[in-house]
Amino acid sequence: MGEGPRGVVPGMVVGDVSRLSVEIHEEFRAAGLVHCLVVSGANFSLLTAAVLWVGRWVGLGVRGGVVAAGVVGVGFFLVVGGEPSVLRAAVMGAIGLFALFTGRERQGVAALSGAVIVLMLVDPALAGSYGFVLSVTATAGLLVLGPRIRDWLRARGLSRGLSEAVAVPLAAQLAVGPVLVLMSGEVGLAAVPANVLAAPGIAVTTVCGVVAAAVAPFWADGARWAATPAGWAASWVIAVADAFAALPYPTLPWPGGLGGALLLAVASAVAVAAVRLRWARRLAAAALAGVLVAALAVRVTAPGWPPPGWRFVACDVGQGDALVLWAAPGRAVVVDAGPDPALVDGCLRRLGVREVPLVVVTHPHADHLAGLPGVLRGRRTTALVHSPLSPRTAEHRAAFARAGGPGLVGAVLGARWTRGEVTVEVIGPRVGVPLAGDADGTAVNNASVVLVARWKGLTVLLAGDLEEEAQRALRGRVPRIDVLKVPHHGSARQEAEFLREGAPKVAVISVGGDNTYGHPAARTLGMLRHTRVYRTDLHGDVAVSLDGTRVTVTTGRR
Repeated sequence: MGEGPRGVVPGMVVGDVSRLSVEIHEEFRAAGLVHCLVVSGANFSLLTAAVLWVGRWVGLGVRGGVVAAGVVGVGFFLVVGGEPSVLRAAVMGAIGLFALFTGRERQGVAALSGAVIVLMLVDPALAGSYGFVLSVTATAGLLVLGPRIRDWLRARGLSRGLSEAVAVPLAAQLAVGPVLVLMSGEVGLAAVPANVLAAPGIAVTTVCGVVAAAVAPFWADGARWAATPAGWAASWVIAVADAFAALPYPTLPWPGGLGGALLLAVASAVAVAAVRLRWARRLAAAALAGVLVAALAVRVTAPGWPPPGWRFVACDVGQGDALVLWAAPGRAVVVDAGPDPALVDGCLRRLGVREVPLVVVTHPHADHLAGLPGVLRGRRTTALVHSPLSPRTAEHRAAFARAGGPGLVGAVLGARWTRGEVTVEVIGPRVGVPLAGDADGTAVNNASVVLVARWKGLTVLLAGDLEEEAQRALRGRVPRIDVLKVPHHGSARQEAEFLREGAPKVAVISVGGDNTYGHPAARTLGMLRHTRVYRTDLHGDVAVSLDGTRVTVTTGRR
């Protein structure tokens, strides 16, 4: 299979996402399809239905089919493990199969309630598991809301198949929406249509993938035959995820926490009640049309990204640094990679960066290093520069080992690299800088590589996570600059003289919103009161552009 299906099929079948790229996982999340990559009741339902159908076709009868489905279900459970959603699905499935075996009427809500009671008695800690809560609420939505939505759609002229295809994801989304808001503070707009389109591919991938896994130990050719349609179907699901994730607003921010969850629950109930009234449906359609026109107008009239003439961009990667230095069209030097491969990769994609001839990791802390795979994904890199004074942690060595091809280069004081139109010079760390204080990371911070990036008409100082001791050691070596990347996300451990020495006109703070460190500190912001300050937590991506001799700043958020 190709790289995408090779990672997606094991995720859909047994929940193994070890070969799944970060990019595809992020697309599935944005499109509301990430549930496909976790084993849940859907896997058991599809598998059980397939076994019962085969049993009836070969003449096993109802009870024989139930026994076969139970054996397959136990084997599947042993393979995929006891995740909360798997436990709930397995117990509920066992109750449903027992009811079918004894000839009693199957009641979905009763089976779900029985499964929850049994699991709460066995492991009360599941009550605090988001995975378990999502699984139960989604199933409850399917059982309680699904048939009503399906019947309502059929009464208005939709076919039975299309009504069910729409009702299933809509009912599940209505049920789990408040829980998802409680977790992430987002409402997915793409989830329902994406799931409707992806549903056939999910079913084929799951069933064929299970068959391939089951027969592979003793019949390799049969496994390949079964895996082939699974790969085709997974490619379709990936295409759906990619298309919906690329839409302008696949998710919308929503108030988080319990208040946001209650607000969404009330809004959903009001919307469901209102849609039953003809005048309310017309009003909702008019409102949605107006929102769509406004959104399209904003996207058409808003300035494009990246801004023309950009030279330096601080990517919004949360609590971390990921800095991009323009070298030539499609080429850039990257300094630090942030904490998340998907975030830095997304930033580079938005900037159109296809090649990174030089990567600099200022110091081996996760908020500067962990995103390195995202920088290297699909981009050629020839050199990876690191601080020779940084203590070599296991994470440091592992990240560089994963980088593979690029040659490792120590940042020697005075070293200089020219890539395209940018020249990068090392002015720190200085040998002899106090490196005491490992307990709070001070030693590693003070060993940060300090760079001066120069273009014709623009100079930027990139100071890593330097703290006071290392900043004092650099006095007299800081040239006149236009832009300062404020050290250590604007922490309080700053030297006022260092921040002012290069007389920067613009200061950029790369920092995550609602971080637990109190960054940026009020003391540091006070030191920068005579400088234009831009923050990624408030402004998103921050781009510094050059128009002749005029330096301008454009931000990703207005």
